[in-house]
Amino acid sequence: VIIVSNSVKSSDLGSHKHGSPIIHLSSFVITKINGLVALVTGGASGLGLGVVRRFIKEGAKVAVADLPRSKGNEIAKELGESATFIPTDVTSEDDVTAAIDTISKKFQKLNVVVNAAGIAVAHKVYNFNKNAPHQADTFTKVLHVNTFGTFNVIRLSIPLLHKNEPDKDGQRGVIINTASIAAFDGQMGQVAYSASKGAIVGMTLPLARDLATAGIRVVTIAPGLFDTPMLGSLPEKVREFLTRTVPFPNRLGNPDEYANLAQHIVENHLLNGEVIRLDGALRMQP
Repeated sequence: VIIVSNSVKSSDLGSHKHGSPIIHLSSFVITKINGLVALVTGGASGLGLGVVRRFIKEGAKVAVADLPRSKGNEIAKELGESATFIPTDVTSEDDVTAAIDTISKKFQKLNVVVNAAGIAVAHKVYNFNKNAPHQADTFTKVLHVNTFGTFNVIRLSIPLLHKNEPDKDGQRGVIINTASIAAFDGQMGQVAYSASKGAIVGMTLPLARDLATAGIRVVTIAPGLFDTPMLGSLPEKVREFLTRTVPFPNRLGNPDEYANLAQHIVENHLLNGEVIRLDGALRMQP
């Protein structure tokens, strides 16, 4: 990094012809994925799986945390010794604690946490045709999984992240959360989902501030429309319509594009306390 300063002291002018700017060189640290240990929730499918594949390709060891009924075992077998499947319900303190203990015993460290586990429902706040309000338990479940699940993994993973020796920047770890553009452009029927993702957006800066002195960064990605199982269940006509709403590039995102951003967040120390939209300039219509 080159920092140019025009505030030259008069006493220094003798060593700088014509009062030319002083140029200071400031070193910065790049953290490479190779050799790191990452925990990826929701790692058996979708965006989480994209991160798992990329991180392993780049030389990391990855703990794939997902529900017991997921394809986590098959994914771990496919990817070899670098992947370890840990059956985990992110809302369970016992499950997450056990996952962290497994990582500690197997890898002796944890450098990166990627929270990609989540669920979605589509219900309006009131169904006037059926004279029925939004089910309270459905609303609660979405927030419990998406918001509390993210918070639960963060709070329980901090001790192991903090055990790392700080690098030259003082960094010990990185936490990457997954929100959604629905946090900003929630559509009809997304009141629960938007609320859950909006809460993740809202947690980002205070989490980064809470963990600054510990050397742990926190960044949130707000993805748009991606080619994942969540969208894969929709009829083809609906998928085609949604694709047409993306300005450019006019297509669905690929999970590896999400993973590529996650990798950059790990590598770029100055990214902290920020929410990054990854959506091809999409602004969802009502």
